[in-house]
Amino acid sequence: MKILLLAGTGEAGQLATALSAQGHGVIASLAGATRAPRGMDCQTRIGGFGGDAGFEAWLEDNRPDLVVDATHPFAIRVTTRTARICKERGLPYVQLLRPAWTVNPAMNQHEVKSVAEAQELIPEGSRVFLATGRQSLMDFAPLRDCFLICRQIDAPQRDFPFKNGMFLVGRPPFSAPDEKQLFQRLDVNVLVVKNAGGRASYSKIEAAAELGIPVIMFARPEPPDAPRVTTVEGAMQWVADLEDH
Repeated sequence: MKILLLAGTGEAGQLATALSAQGHGVIASLAGATRAPRGMDCQTRIGGFGGDAGFEAWLEDNRPDLVVDATHPFAIRVTTRTARICKERGLPYVQLLRPAWTVNPAMNQHEVKSVAEAQELIPEGSRVFLATGRQSLMDFAPLRDCFLICRQIDAPQRDFPFKNGMFLVGRPPFSAPDEKQLFQRLDVNVLVVKNAGGRASYSKIEAAAELGIPVIMFARPEPPDAPRVTTVEGAMQWVADLEDH
């Protein structure tokens, strides 16, 4: 089967390998947010589709048999568009959405929906580690009385946009001991994350818990009403079930 795999997560890489090993023609699509993404075990395209019309044109030109959406849980615009257009075209679609992390207030973990809510929980003068990606950095402009540390995969191409902060370059995965050591070295006392879920990126939550650092998690956007699985194995089974019909 010819499969369009919307990638960008560790699960997408696992799926690409497993589906290709079964003989499927997998085309992995990466948004291009990272300048040097890890290689995929399949044909790969990099860059957006160009909105609704561009995505429709790509589907028309390439005619995949199905679409597996294994993008980041916060890539809601891509997911919503893909689910809608696939439904309109009668093209089988499934979202691989890993479970969210459980927020534990007893461990000083808090879930918020906006920077304004987060700001209410961050004391003035805090050293805030932003593990939310550079694309959302400008959202934190209101935190003028804190020092902001934004980690990103690629070396920055411009200076930090605020006087009260710095970029930190690092490519995951990161171990909990390494994250703990980093937080101690940088004197971090607040961690801000997106509730991405998954084991690989949970290490920073573990490190914060060990150090007693409060964690502020941005709640996930509501996914579209569409077929959904939570594991790579579930996605593989979904593809196998389609083959059987």
